[in-house]
Amino acid sequence: MGIASFPMVEKCTSEGREKDTVVADLDGTLLRSRTSFPYFALVAFDVGGVLRLLFLLLASPLAGILYYFISESAGIQVIIFATFVGIRVSDIESAARVVLPKFYSEDLHPESWRVFSSCGKRCILTATPRIMVEPFLKDYLGANIVLGTEIETYKGRATGFVRSPGVLVGRNKVDFLRRTFGETKPEIGLGDRDTDVPFMTLCKERYYVPPKPKVEALSTNKLPNPIIFHDGRLVQKPTPLMALIIIFWIPFGFLLSCVRLSLVSILPMPLQCYAFWATGTRLIIKGIPPPPITKSEDQSGVLFVCCHRTLCDPVFLSASLGRPISTVTYSLSRLSEIIAPIKTVRLTRERASDAFIIKQLLKEGDLAIFPEGTTSREPFLLRFSSLFAELTDEIVPVAMVNKMSMFHGTTARGRKWMDMFFFFMNPRPTYEITFLNKLSYEFTCKSGKSSHEVANYIQKVIAETLSYQCTTFTRKDKYIALAGNDGTIVKSS
Repeated sequence: MGIASFPMVEKCTSEGREKDTVVADLDGTLLRSRTSFPYFALVAFDVGGVLRLLFLLLASPLAGILYYFISESAGIQVIIFATFVGIRVSDIESAARVVLPKFYSEDLHPESWRVFSSCGKRCILTATPRIMVEPFLKDYLGANIVLGTEIETYKGRATGFVRSPGVLVGRNKVDFLRRTFGETKPEIGLGDRDTDVPFMTLCKERYYVPPKPKVEALSTNKLPNPIIFHDGRLVQKPTPLMALIIIFWIPFGFLLSCVRLSLVSILPMPLQCYAFWATGTRLIIKGIPPPPITKSEDQSGVLFVCCHRTLCDPVFLSASLGRPISTVTYSLSRLSEIIAPIKTVRLTRERASDAFIIKQLLKEGDLAIFPEGTTSREPFLLRFSSLFAELTDEIVPVAMVNKMSMFHGTTARGRKWMDMFFFFMNPRPTYEITFLNKLSYEFTCKSGKSSHEVANYIQKVIAETLSYQCTTFTRKDKYIALAGNDGTIVKSS
């Protein structure tokens, strides 16, 4: 019996399934893509760098030959070995928790998800190592049971081999399903290829998910839990062609990044915009940048309150204004301190001390501050600290957004000192800066508003400008979630 003899998934009703159990394959079934290579490539690059990605890419032709002509299991074992051998298990778990979910969520098959989400008990059977997929499937899709290939480890590192009984395909899926459910038959079985037929025959209803690579993915806003915190360097899902482009681009991109950073470091601020244009970096300015204030003894500088996208934010802000703007930060690498073309002052995390530092800097001139306290990527704004609101009434909100085609210019788990290099390694990085109206009297602390009300108002107007959502998550919440210390599911407020 072939898989095509089963009715297609569109024929499966999703009404009244609250007490039913669904068992689904992952690649090609719950996900649109039938190949898991891009997800292995994401792990390889995130935990092993470009050389690991190259090793995986060189091994993929052998894996393809084995997969299609000899043994599906053998082909998958080659990919697992090339990706995992020698890698720390904790690094694999970390990538699975904060790198893969965004890419998985953008590849969900709408019809499979309709059926899968309608059932009260959800089980996934997949040849992909369980360590890679379990965080996403349980935390974001509400899967109850995840059965995947188990990898061998030694002293906290992956050996590259898999545990007995091997890769979870064909009869192994049948054995795992029987071991999990016993004599009880799940109501629905979903699969996409002939090797899924054995486990599907153990289900009361069986549905075929045909290969439709052009089917539109499920909108991510329909997920039970949005992905607010995301890490990893790669912007696009690395297909084999994209992985090859990345590998060839990195040497040239690094040299280009060094040139761009050198020009930023040595050129006067009024010439920065020309340097960006000459080296392929776009700076888009919207709104009306405020002119410098004529200083007097009782006049403080302008406080630019910005959302935080990368460590380059104050550099592009200064370039858009044509003058250097000092900034404050909680942490600063030695390299960033050396190459930064603007004055950067480290805060202490002690409120009274930080307030004094900010006041002194405002007496000297204009200042940029990032109340989120950390960079963020997704269309959400973290909770704004209210410290700045009580220190001055000369406040200009600034909405920032950047566009990158190859590498993210931020990281929470990697080497922070490389952030600026990765941002400028993009072929054509773009910054869009929108200057909003200066806060009017009625929205300042001087009018009787509390500092929290002022901070919340500024967060709201910046979010509306960018079409982002506000959250109550803080910088600390971000690092807890990315570190996986609390085991909670991230939810939007």
